[in-house]
Amino acid sequence: MNTILHIDFDSFFASCEQQFNPNLRGKPIAITATNGRNCIIAASREAKKLGVKSPSPLWLARQLVPELIPVPAHFEDYWEISKKFISIAKNYSPYVEVFSLDEVFMDVTKTAHFFGGVDGLIQSLKQTLIKEVGKYITVSVGISHNKLLAKLGSGMRKPDGIFTITPENIIDIFTEASLTDICGIGNRIESRLNLMGISKLLQLRNTSLERLKKEFGNIEGEFLYNVGQGIDTRPVIPYYDPIEVKSVGRNYCLPQNEEDVTTVLKNIYELCEEIAIKLRRLNKSARTVGIYLRGSQNISARKTYHTYLHTGKDIFKTLIFLLNGYESHDHYSLDWMKKKDYVRQISIWVSNLEDTRNTPFSLFEIDRKEEKLAVTIDSINTKYGNHTIRNAFLLYADKLTTKPNGFMADRFERMQIREL
Repeated sequence: MNTILHIDFDSFFASCEQQFNPNLRGKPIAITATNGRNCIIAASREAKKLGVKSPSPLWLARQLVPELIPVPAHFEDYWEISKKFISIAKNYSPYVEVFSLDEVFMDVTKTAHFFGGVDGLIQSLKQTLIKEVGKYITVSVGISHNKLLAKLGSGMRKPDGIFTITPENIIDIFTEASLTDICGIGNRIESRLNLMGISKLLQLRNTSLERLKKEFGNIEGEFLYNVGQGIDTRPVIPYYDPIEVKSVGRNYCLPQNEEDVTTVLKNIYELCEEIAIKLRRLNKSARTVGIYLRGSQNISARKTYHTYLHTGKDIFKTLIFLLNGYESHDHYSLDWMKKKDYVRQISIWVSNLEDTRNTPFSLFEIDRKEEKLAVTIDSINTKYGNHTIRNAFLLYADKLTTKPNGFMADRFERMQIREL
């Protein structure tokens, strides 16, 4: 049987700040977004004990904890800590999968005996982390025979804990754990399961595959059935192996509730350009596009086409047409936005990706010229910095900061992790 670890940093962003600044240690702190909006994206252990949650508005958290200390996020510094930890982890196993900025999976099946077993390996890793990074940055570890259960286990004894899930104790764990403790089960799926009379993982375990497929469809139904049975056949993918990308997305929370249509359009266009840049780096094109706007009214649109999209302009035009409820238009607008309507968050994604070399070749010279131009602009921006050259529509637009999502995606797609 395999031995898989899920290693999860405890209150990572806040712990990093406390490690960097001794004046913050032992105090309730809140990490805030870097775009000027007073939104809490992470909280320290001390703040969490007092009821501070993320995400939440800073003003609301301060009503609960007046002594709360806001600290702007420093994602470059967190990335350096993450790289340092990965460098440590790979000394214990060549099979280290970077799941996010503060999470990794490790397959130690073939290496644990070199360190006196799994417990010895984990203790050695924790001590090395303290020695090389600092004592205020700790990790919790889940141990099991697959990734699903290892990740569930890492959240059972936070902070700085170790927990093992085995076939012998899985019933007890499923009795204790919530549905949303499973990665992949969010509030939407939880609500639908609740309507079926399923509120605990143990109840999901006792639900038939046929019933789940009838409610959720074949793919999602089979996923939920496997969750209930504790089944996960996914291997740990080493950080040096390329990962198949199934979708590309960007998310941005505006600095303020934005009522100006042109400003909203420019933000949407900028995110589309970022997505297009990543698609070109991956040599991919997309058939499905989607957008979600959160604000005075929540608007979403999604459509799959027969043709492939890979330029920011085409993605942008497609999304605006969809938002307005029709397929073609001769100018950019958001017809549904009325006076006092506002947008505060924009999420855009593309999926149904295909290698560009497998997509139909354009017969129009203008299309081929635009493709060459985009590659040239990418090269210049890579050398001299993002936004060095940008579309004229964005000439006076703010330079977006799509961190942490865009920050992490950019780092991983450039494979800087290989420097380790």
